[in-house]
Amino acid sequence: MTVSTLPARAQQSAPAPMPGGALSLGRMSPQEAWQFCQGLAGTPLLPDVYRNNPASVLWAMEYGRALGLDVVTTITTIHVIKGKPTQSADLMLSRAREAGHKVRITSERDRCIVRIVRRDDPDDENVTEWTLDDAVTARLCELRDGRPYARDQKNQPTSWEKYPRAMLRARAIAECVRAACPEVLHGAIYTPEELGAVVDQDGNEVHVERGGAPVRQQTTVAQPPAPEHDSPPRDFLTEAQQASDAAAVRRVWEQAKAADAPQHYLDQIATIGRDKPGARVTQQPAEAVVEAATVEDEQEQAAALTAMYDAAAEVDLSRAEADEAFAAHYGHGVAEATVAELAEQRDDLLDAAGAAA
Repeated sequence: MTVSTLPARAQQSAPAPMPGGALSLGRMSPQEAWQFCQGLAGTPLLPDVYRNNPASVLWAMEYGRALGLDVVTTITTIHVIKGKPTQSADLMLSRAREAGHKVRITSERDRCIVRIVRRDDPDDENVTEWTLDDAVTARLCELRDGRPYARDQKNQPTSWEKYPRAMLRARAIAECVRAACPEVLHGAIYTPEELGAVVDQDGNEVHVERGGAPVRQQTTVAQPPAPEHDSPPRDFLTEAQQASDAAAVRRVWEQAKAADAPQHYLDQIATIGRDKPGARVTQQPAEAVVEAATVEDEQEQAAALTAMYDAAAEVDLSRAEADEAFAAHYGHGVAEATVAELAEQRDDLLDAAGAAA
């Protein structure tokens, strides 16, 4: 690439690219690095977030140098969402394989399975599966006539509707790499889409033009039409039956009530809750079953949430940012989180902190 805006002297003194680094910033003087980034920021070939923003280009190149990436790979695969660096799923996959870990991907129309065997622990296989049902649970799309349906604010199809196979693959890769080899991520533990960005088939962030300026697009999954009868929009009864204890049934009951489920439906959920472990009562009105969780359950939930926030602080995430990251990953807020989910998110954050140290 020729950068015509650089002074001739700067062009002559700029060092040749070195393998394993983003144009060898370590061998440039601060002035040379800044001049290069100013010239690079002027090209229309850059992603929108870096265009005409030399400071962001310089930051990205330095971040890429820490990961051992060349400048082109850095600019095209590292995205900053809400002030946090993210990696494309393909970059995560590449870095896992470069580290010597074995990755196997089985991709189908409605599911993707990723298996990773660590180089230093060949007897342990990490397996992650993402299905269209998982995408629906995470509110990334709906299923209409067996096909994914997801629209943006202009009612245009998003990538989950147009390229569901590629999106399932990206989610499965990101989740499996985080679990199996988080050290290769160097703090960028999420893909752009997991933090709320709209992406294309290749995982690159999508922007729309509004008034001549690029604007980050937001995803809006269309809500299903209002039911024509008194049944709630979800099968809360099945969810209650599958719940492990009374505390989980309580959360299902609350969600069903918030969805304006009829009283007889709430009573059926309450009846299921009376037979679950941890129920305080067996013969009380439905409202009493909402309090079925024991004090110990509530204390355990609070302790798990505190531990997750403490881990978030280790990677410089505020509580609000930690809440957003949790919701992006699990598809619901921390108020609805299970102790296991909070513990898993805590472990992921601690792994990211350790990798960045």
